[in-house]
Amino acid sequence: MRGTKYIFVSGGVISGLGKGITAASIGLLLKSRGIKTTNLKIDMYLNVDAGTIRPQEHGEVFVTDDGIETDQDIGHYERFLNVSLRRENYMTTGMVYKAVIDRERSFGYNGEDVEAIPHVTDEIIARVKKAGEVNKAEVVVVELGGTVGEYQNGLFFEANRIMKLKNPKDVIHVHVSYLF
Repeated sequence: MRGTKYIFVSGGVISGLGKGITAASIGLLLKSRGIKTTNLKIDMYLNVDAGTIRPQEHGEVFVTDDGIETDQDIGHYERFLNVSLRRENYMTTGMVYKAVIDRERSFGYNGEDVEAIPHVTDEIIARVKKAGEVNKAEVVVVELGGTVGEYQNGLFFEANRIMKLKNPKDVIHVHVSYLF
C-alpha cells in the first residue's frame, strides 16, 4: 500500500470563512471515489479541548463517541463522511504543549533543551500521522483553524511545511479565501 497523503486546508482574512465545510467536502469527494479518508481539525487555542470555551466565544461543542469535547467542525466531518470520529481527529495547541511538557517532565527528551522546533512541530506531525493510522486512511484532510497570519498558527504551518519538505508528493495545501 502506498503512503498516506495529507491535504492541509487553511483560510485567510476572516475566521468562519468555510474551511470546515471545505475540508468536509474534500473528504466526501475523496470518499465518493473510493478513497479511505479521514478529517482532522486543529484549533490554535491553548485550551486542551473545546469543553471549557463559552459557546458565544467559539460556537457549540461537539462531543465524539469516545467523549472528547471538540469543535463543531468534527460534527460536520461526521455527517459528511457518515463515520464516527475519535479523539485522534482533533487537536489543539493546548493538547500539543501539554504532551510536550509532560514528556519533558518525565525525561522523555533525555535532558535536551525542549524547543518549539523540533519538539513541538514533531508532536504536531506525529498527531497528524496518528489520525491517519488509527482511521486506516489513505488521505487525511487537515483543517487548520483560524486564519493565516495569526501568531498562534505559526508552528502548525511550520509542521505542514516540514511534512511537505520531507515528502513533497504526499502533502498539498488548499487555501480558502474570501471573494466578493
